[in-house]
Amino acid sequence: MNTDPNRLEHRLERRGAQRFEMNLPLAVHFGERTVPGFTQDLSGRGVFFYAETALPEGAVVELTFTMPSEITLGENMPVRCRGRVLRASSSQDGHSHLGERNGIAVQLDSYEYLAPNEPTAHFVRVSA
Repeated sequence: MNTDPNRLEHRLERRGAQRFEMNLPLAVHFGERTVPGFTQDLSGRGVFFYAETALPEGAVVELTFTMPSEITLGENMPVRCRGRVLRASSSQDGHSHLGERNGIAVQLDSYEYLAPNEPTAHFVRVSA
């Protein structure tokens, strides 16, 4: 077992942000496309979600969804996040109506709260 304190400290920094396991609908914007997805977990540094499209590692994405009150400690807040795909994997779901699901981990670079009337995952933008 490696007990190097610097290595342990680095791991703790990487996992330092509290994770929330939540299944929330979100809209994934990349290039000229927008596709629906849903979160598995999120933190202040990143989001892991599933979508029916594959995204390459390094792709720049924009995610919009409603941040729940459990995280904001106030009201539900629509939010837009920008980040890069760290990793992606695909799996065939056993339920034929769901098709292929791609698990995508995104490191967040920035986020902004939106006005309550701006579209989030409840209204998926089809074109710019």
